[in-house]
Amino acid sequence: MTTLAKRLGTWRYLMSHTALPVDVEMDGVSKWLIITRATVFTMTATSGLIGGLLAIGTAGAVVNYWYLALAVIGLVISHAANNMINDYFDLEGGVDTDEYFRAFYAPHPILSGWLSKAQLRNAILFANALDLVILLVLMLARGPLVAVFALSGLFISVFYVAPPIKLKHRGLGEPGVFVVWGPLMIGGTYFVATGVLPGWVWIASLPYAILVTTVLFGKHIDKISADTAKGIRTLPVILGEGRARRVAQVLMIAFYPIVIGSALVGWIGPFVVLVVLGIPLLLRVLGQFSSPRPDMPPHSYVGWPLWFVAGAFGHTRRAGGLLILGLFLNALLPGLRLPWT
Repeated sequence: MTTLAKRLGTWRYLMSHTALPVDVEMDGVSKWLIITRATVFTMTATSGLIGGLLAIGTAGAVVNYWYLALAVIGLVISHAANNMINDYFDLEGGVDTDEYFRAFYAPHPILSGWLSKAQLRNAILFANALDLVILLVLMLARGPLVAVFALSGLFISVFYVAPPIKLKHRGLGEPGVFVVWGPLMIGGTYFVATGVLPGWVWIASLPYAILVTTVLFGKHIDKISADTAKGIRTLPVILGEGRARRVAQVLMIAFYPIVIGSALVGWIGPFVVLVVLGIPLLLRVLGQFSSPRPDMPPHSYVGWPLWFVAGAFGHTRRAGGLLILGLFLNALLPGLRLPWT
């Protein structure tokens, strides 16, 4: 196998895992994929694509594909910046240490010795500078409403962990993620692509926002003991593990009737019913959330001590991919509608 092929395989691996196996050589790209936690970028790209495909599938909408592409790129860059901001401020606030949960499932960019505080801060500033350029271009094209979407997302991203607000510490991190990955990302991308924002788009943005929120619920359930010890009051800490697992299950289930209902009333085309193909995996993940985390990982399990977040992320990726496929088919065959719509 050539060096390039090996590296491509490594990068592909890191789009699904938070760290490299010990026997795999690190390269510069791999290092930054880990630092920015690129494994979760698919959720952001999916939100952007949902907004774009909703726009493309809207009868009579005029879509600017350059602006759409810029919006999706900007969203992914902002997610990279957000992940680095979380690591920076959690370290500054004394949350991230060598003994804290964060250090067990992936290398921390500073604690691992990969970057200094100044280098991580500069990387954050660079990513935000790139996003500022994209924002200015899109504002010139679509007006100041673009800034409202972007700056609202930036506010939630920064103050998710940054003082004095620290949304995550007050049980507001999960609602913040719901707002960002749904109305702000999906609605904002639709607006950038078309220059308009019909009311139904807000509702159409909710199902995937719910799924992304379940991923954060899973992560915070995994960390519930560590966060409780640190005084971090995430929603799972406030609810308690049993109730938090049940809430996560309800949210996963809710995705399906909202998507199918949106098709039944004619807001989006019929092919989104393909999401029902995600139900077998949903049932397995619901079973996983029905019991506490096992004391030991199953044989060959990758990612321990993460447990619930892995199930929620796998379901979100499957259901989100099926939703993207359905929206793509709706856009490809726009004339097809349910008889009563």
